[in-house]
Amino acid sequence: MSETRVRFAPSPTGYLHVGGARTALFNWLFARHAKGSFIIRIEDTDSERSTGEFETMLLEDLRWLGLTWDEGPGAGGDYGPYRQTERTGTYREFATRLVSEGKAFPCFCTDEALEAKREEMMKAGKPPQYDGACRNLGGAEREAMRAKGFPESVRFLVGGDPVRKIDDIARGEVSFPTEMVGDFVILRSNGLPTYNFAAAVDDAMMKITHVIRGAEHLPNTLRQVMIYEALGMAMPRFAHIPLILGADRTKLSKRHGAPNIRDYRDKGYPPEALVNYLAFLGWSTKGGNEIMSMEELTEEFDLGRVSDSPSIFDEAKLNWISSNHIRAGGAGRYLEAAMPFFPAKLKERYGRDELARIFDIVSENLPCLSMLEREAAPFVPGAPVYEAGAAEMLGGKGALLGAFISAFGGLDPWGGDGIREAIKSTGKAEGVKGKDLYMPLRVAVTGFAHGPDLVSILEIRGRDDVLGALAGAAARPGA
Repeated sequence: MSETRVRFAPSPTGYLHVGGARTALFNWLFARHAKGSFIIRIEDTDSERSTGEFETMLLEDLRWLGLTWDEGPGAGGDYGPYRQTERTGTYREFATRLVSEGKAFPCFCTDEALEAKREEMMKAGKPPQYDGACRNLGGAEREAMRAKGFPESVRFLVGGDPVRKIDDIARGEVSFPTEMVGDFVILRSNGLPTYNFAAAVDDAMMKITHVIRGAEHLPNTLRQVMIYEALGMAMPRFAHIPLILGADRTKLSKRHGAPNIRDYRDKGYPPEALVNYLAFLGWSTKGGNEIMSMEELTEEFDLGRVSDSPSIFDEAKLNWISSNHIRAGGAGRYLEAAMPFFPAKLKERYGRDELARIFDIVSENLPCLSMLEREAAPFVPGAPVYEAGAAEMLGGKGALLGAFISAFGGLDPWGGDGIREAIKSTGKAEGVKGKDLYMPLRVAVTGFAHGPDLVSILEIRGRDDVLGALAGAAARPGA
């Protein structure tokens, strides 16, 4: 059996989108499960939109996700170069061969003429296909067109079997009527290949065994199948994985939130959490497990379990998966990554051990590290900044706050058990319990009505800081 070889071929025209990352992940998991090779190929022939900056960021984000490659930019390999702009000579060579074999032909139609014909066909209710104007030009006619300076592209001559079929791993048998496409361009007048021609040639020359890509590429498959046949090249197996839609069941885009990986990375989502979530967009496990490591995903991944229905991108589900990873990893796994997100006053006041403890406390419900600024705010020392509506909860609580000051002032040593007992005894003495006891204390010290474990906050903040916050709250008008 030949080695399994798959590729992810992004165009460096923007950030790594969630859909592209999911495609890269499925290819990576498939290759690693089969102990095969994962290849990165940069499809950069869109000269107006492709940039080196976007390529760099795409590759950085793939590495951040843990999707390292065996061949491609920075890794080398026996089938390079791995950027299409460095392979243009190869495409021209194959296009010339197809023309010489009568399987393609030069086309001198201008963009303006093609657009006019397209509009006429659409008005007549016909599919806007190429009308074959240059298909049967003789050699002398072609030379005359060249002499007049007409732009010259190369079109593939569509013909052969009326129906092409593929056995799609994810969708079963798919049939393509040949008549659905007209003679299509494979080499533009500027000498650059079209997507379908370059992709088919590259996949064949790089010995790609499986093409795993989004369902939106399904219409491209007919053209690529015909190119493989015309060139006598081995055709890979295809797996078209389902689309990813927003909650409104429209194509996922920026208006749905943060559809690219860099956004989630900047928000402090752990890469393993994002990978875990992306794996379940169109795929499921045998046992129904939802929290899985990269190793577990690799072990179980099977294209046969890919759905043929669109997946809905649910950020609430992503947050749930991510919070599970953060809670399980705790400070031991995530403290270093979390450091930039801690409020500056916390880092000024506390040492690494205390920050680690704070992280473990708030990580009980932390979907991403950028939420640390809000979740860790109750631990910020000094007079609190009251959230909206919180200060009103201190009205008429001066006596209770004073009792807390007395109870905490004589507490030695300052620790969780002692604090807990002091709160309990204060409640008994004042005839207060439940939220009427704890809520004023929390608001007075932290400024928030809700938050992490209150005793832990008081213990970490320290006696002097807690007493200062309580005194300030007790002195407020109306307390």
